[in-house]
Formats: sequence, structure tokens, C-alpha cells
Amino acid sequence: MRLHRNLVYTTIDALNAIFNEGEYADKVVARSLKKDKRWGSSDRKFVAETIYEVVRWKRLYSEIADVKEPYNREDLWRMFAVWAVLRGYPIPDWRQLEGTPERKIKGKFDELSKIRKMRESIPDWMDEIGVQELGEELWTKEIAAQNQQAKVILRVNTLKTTKEKLRALLMDLNIETEFLKDQPDALVLTERANVFLTDAFKEGLFEVQDASSQLVARFLDVQPGMRVVDTCAGAGGKTLHMASLMENKGQLIAMDLYESKLKQLKLRAKRNGAFNIEYRIIDTTKVIKKLHEKADRVLIDAPCSGLGVLKRNPDAKWKLQPEFIDNIRKVQAEVLENYSKIVKPGGKLVYATCSVLPSENQEQIKKFLSTEIGKSFTFVKDSKILASQSGFDGFYMALLERKQ
Repeated sequence: MRLHRNLVYTTIDALNAIFNEGEYADKVVARSLKKDKRWGSSDRKFVAETIYEVVRWKRLYSEIADVKEPYNREDLWRMFAVWAVLRGYPIPDWRQLEGTPERKIKGKFDELSKIRKMRESIPDWMDEIGVQELGEELWTKEIAAQNQQAKVILRVNTLKTTKEKLRALLMDLNIETEFLKDQPDALVLTERANVFLTDAFKEGLFEVQDASSQLVARFLDVQPGMRVVDTCAGAGGKTLHMASLMENKGQLIAMDLYESKLKQLKLRAKRNGAFNIEYRIIDTTKVIKKLHEKADRVLIDAPCSGLGVLKRNPDAKWKLQPEFIDNIRKVQAEVLENYSKIVKPGGKLVYATCSVLPSENQEQIKKFLSTEIGKSFTFVKDSKILASQSGFDGFYMALLERKQ
């Protein structure tokens, strides 16, 4: 187990782009992995995982390394040295790593690990809001779970294949998967692998989608032949799941504010063989008004803080600001009020977020049900999924039915 100079240099460059130039970690990692065609899978794994690790533990490592933002290159090397020492790598005699104080690093780590916001490496405000909304005990468990590496979950595209066939196909490629109890469309990778390079992916036999996210489409109870509207479709993970549950029968309207996201969805839908989808950009209020009381089912996958998916997006810990959460709560209330009007009498609505904060979830629903439009809905059920209990993403979904 030793460090390779070119891999570490790439890691340092990537951290500089994420911390100092405000780039998104996933984009930087994707770019970094293309740097050298000669790298094998273990080299790429080292680069990707090390970048994410340092991003995830940024506060803890910078505290141990005694460096402050904005980080210069020397600071980034010091943070990297902390990572290497704590991971048990022998420190090579490179100029940048000279004088790495190994004992001091381990001692400081033990000391800081007693303080939750340091141990879990999160900003003060995030720790405060977590305690305030979930309570000390639950937040302690939840934020620890959000720092675990996310599992890779596939959603089988039942328009093209079955779970059993896909599992056998991947087994032939030495990619081992397991079924997931109570999740009819899910396969869990036993070891991480780049599944996007497989022909099975290119042929649209599966999508990568977390287990919690896969529960949403089924929660909405979509059936073949219905008119279904996905109001915040984005790049369409849940839209595609609904298309497969509808067996391509009926009408599925995918809406979003951003044309670029719908373009991505179109490409994915083509690969998936999902052809009952219509695309509409919400560029005026007319787009929504035209659909008032026209849909059997409506999904509002609302914009949110993303505090349920930090294990997947560790850089969100540093990009999120408390005022963003205040603003997003207002957006959620507006979206619920406006888009719920699309549901026809007797139809159903699901409000979903990938947040674990009650103020974005249960409290939004409670508030909505007391509004003028909300009074025409009945609360059916909801589901709160915590990473600390499920092992997957934190999620919330509420099912409402419009009165006849």
C-alpha cells in the first residue's frame, strides 16, 4: 500500500477546483478520471474515493492540519497528509509531505472526535438545525449515517428486462448484485463498479437510482393508462420509473423549469424505451393552468435542502447556506399550492423531498392542508425514511387524495 505521485497530484488539483473554484465534486471527479488513459480500475478508484473522502471530512481535516480557507496548495497537501496518516498510508519522502507530524495528527483526531460537529465534519449551523429539528439522539445517528459511503443501487427497467435476467447478465461481467427485500425493481451492487460502461446500461436495461428514491413512484400508485404529471421532473429518474410502472400506456407529462434537464431526460427515455412521456417547460403560469384538474396522479418531487443525500453529495455540506433552507421552504409551499391544482377530483398527489427536516416535510403538508386549495385534499399516509434506519438515502413522501 503506497502512494503514487501522479494520482496524488490529480487529487490535489481536484480539491483545489472544488474548494477554491466552487466546482461541483461529481463533475471534478468525472474530469479527473479521464486524465490518464493508462490508469487501471484501482487507480481510478483511489482518485475518486480520495477526493470524496477529503471533501466529506473537510472541516475535520483542516482543523487537524491547522489550515483555513481559502486553501493554498501547501494547505491542500497538509489536509491530504492528514487523510493519508489516518488511512494508514506510509508517508513517502516527497518535498510536499516533509515533516508530516504523524503522532500529532492521530492525537488531534482522537481529541476532535469527541465533538460531534468536528467528528462528523459539518458546519455549526447544520449541527444546530439538525438538533433543533430531530433532537440530539436522532441527529447524532443520522449525521453519522450520512457520512457513510453510499451504496450503488440499480433500478431494473422492466420495460426491457427482469431483475433476474439483469442479475445474470451482470454476473457474467463479474458484477455481483443482490436483491433488496420489499423493493421489486432494485439490485444492490455488492462491490462498487463502473456500471455505466456496460452494454446493459447503454441498452437501457437499468438506471442507477437509490433505494429510497425508488419507493416514490410506487407510493403514488401509478397504473397503466392514467394521465400522470411529474411537476419537477429534472433529469427524470422517477419519471422513468413511472413510465415503466405504466408499461408505456397512458400519458406521462414531465415538466421542469429548465430545458437542459428535460433534454437529458429525453436522452435517457430514448435509451429506456419509454415513449409515453411528453415534455413541457414551465416558462409561464399558463403551462400549469392548462392542466388544472386534469391529472389522475401528480408527483411533486420538491426542491429541498438535500440533507437526506449528503452521503451522495458530500460537497453540499459546504455549498449549502442556512438562508437557502429558509428560502426553499417558501418555494416548497408555493409549489404545493400551485401544482396541487393539477390533480383532478378523486386523483392522488405525492409530495416528496430528499430532506430529513420536518420543517420541509410533515410541517409543509400540515400547513398546506390548512390552505384554501389544501382543504380539498385528504391526507392518506406518509413515510419518513432516515439513512440511520434504512442504510439508504434520507427521504420523505406524503400521499394526499383530492376529494370528489
